[in-house]
Amino acid sequence: MKKPYQLLFIIMCLLPSAIFSQEKAVPSLYEQTSEMGTTIITYQRDLRAIQDFYSPYVIEGTYPEVARVYYSPEQRSRLLAIQKEYLKGMEQMNFDAFSIYGKVDYLLLKKEIKKEIAQLEKTESNEKAILKYIPFATGIYAIEKERRRGKAMDWPAVAAKLNAIAKEVGTFNATSINKAALNKANIRNINEVIYGLKTRLRGVYEFYKGYDPLFDWWVSKPYGNLVQALDNYASLFAEKGTEAPAQKDSNYGIKGNPIGQAELLTQLQAEMIPYTPEELVKIAEKEFAFCDQELLKASAEMGFGKDWKKAQEKVKESFVAPGKQPELIVQLQDDALDFIKKQDLMNIPELAKETWGMVMMSAERQLVNPFFTGGREISISYPTTSMTEGDKLMSMRGNNPYFSRGTVQHELLPGHHLQYYMNSRYKNYRELFTTPFGIEGWTLYWELLLYDKGFAKSPEERIGMLFWRMHRCARIIFSLNYHLGKWTPGQCVDFLVDRVGHEPANAEGEVRRSFEGGYSPLYQVAYMIGGLQLMALKHELVDGGKMSYNEFHTRVMKENLIPMEMLRATLTGQSLKRDFTSQWKFYNFNK
Repeated sequence: MKKPYQLLFIIMCLLPSAIFSQEKAVPSLYEQTSEMGTTIITYQRDLRAIQDFYSPYVIEGTYPEVARVYYSPEQRSRLLAIQKEYLKGMEQMNFDAFSIYGKVDYLLLKKEIKKEIAQLEKTESNEKAILKYIPFATGIYAIEKERRRGKAMDWPAVAAKLNAIAKEVGTFNATSINKAALNKANIRNINEVIYGLKTRLRGVYEFYKGYDPLFDWWVSKPYGNLVQALDNYASLFAEKGTEAPAQKDSNYGIKGNPIGQAELLTQLQAEMIPYTPEELVKIAEKEFAFCDQELLKASAEMGFGKDWKKAQEKVKESFVAPGKQPELIVQLQDDALDFIKKQDLMNIPELAKETWGMVMMSAERQLVNPFFTGGREISISYPTTSMTEGDKLMSMRGNNPYFSRGTVQHELLPGHHLQYYMNSRYKNYRELFTTPFGIEGWTLYWELLLYDKGFAKSPEERIGMLFWRMHRCARIIFSLNYHLGKWTPGQCVDFLVDRVGHEPANAEGEVRRSFEGGYSPLYQVAYMIGGLQLMALKHELVDGGKMSYNEFHTRVMKENLIPMEMLRATLTGQSLKRDFTSQWKFYNFNK
């Protein structure tokens, strides 16, 4: 038996290691959560519960599923109420006692709630402009509300109500609705309301049909008549001219919706980017100038002097034969992984390397995605048999090995596939705060870093990587000038062809994707700007000797895809206040 002083000595020897173990365990806890983790998850689930309950159920296949349609006034009011409840509750939290992880989550949730409140209030305001075109909506919402608890209604009265609504809808015609007084947003909202009303009616019909004989007897025909009336009414608001004309005009039939200076500033503030659109254009132009210098050097090395377009033409002619592109993708991914390993830039999980997938992109999708895309898998853009000979050649030229060298790693590892892999494993609740400046910023950062590290060894390889770097600069310039009302879609296409070297069909597809593909107005800006933000943070922490590349890259991935300024606050242990506002000026115009 050990003596008391011996036991005390053993305890004292073990104590430091025990404390050390606890200290090491704390960061692993924060890899998955923070003081706000439960609140954020509960918030998401509460919103989902309200969205589901106040939405219609319709049969898809063999089982009813929730249909996401235009919010009813009741649904919107309930969502507004719960947003405000959460905001009020957060005011009572002890923010100053939180870790940096909890403070960041608090600020991100607060920002998200305020954004949602603003959007709901904006929708409510916009709806006031179209109320006179949907006066019958109230009656349909009332019937649908009763269905939620399966009420056995007075079916003759319901049938009469449906007949009356159908008659009311039928009184509208092209003259009476005065469509000329409506803008594009009004017409889109009216169409969404009508579709939502039809879906809610369908939910009622499918719930009772066949289960309540009196419902079938009284309501089936009035229901069918009302749906037909709503279809006829919706046809009055059909948006014409959205398809590309047979004879393309100077804008290639591309239809967009420029949002203007004020809305751009609002969206930049929401993304924590403390720059004006004009300042972002200046950043892009400065980065473009760097590309120009590098491009001329590579062109001279290839023997073309200052004629970089001839050098680029030679690079484009390096395309592989049809059927060989998938093999090229594997080779380029292996090249990137070997380089990253030799430079000790990041330890990429073996399972992530094992499980990336590969699919081929359809000819239809290539009209708006002329280059491959990625995520869990890479979707390869290359000619299909249904394309014209000219389009086949442009696709092969635009996806040549040197252009593809700079982007395979963007789509796979350490790019989008690694994001999918890591973000599903660390702080997954932060998906709520995902921003394109995080999604595309990380992948663009790797393009910048690999170029700086010498991944492109030959002038041809540098021209390939510079093509994409210029492309990202061009995206900022053409998309912001378009949304500021300064450029037309045709000017955007011409800019990509003349200034970057795009194939005409690829340039058209890129612009069409930017303005018609459902992307936010800032999405194309996010690539280069997000990448530059991360490069600035790398300079601060890695070049400043505070972290290794491995530690930096791993910690970035484990914080999920949050705004870069919040990522910086986390990694630097920044002192944050409850009333924090974006202020990080990450770009040095004087360098």
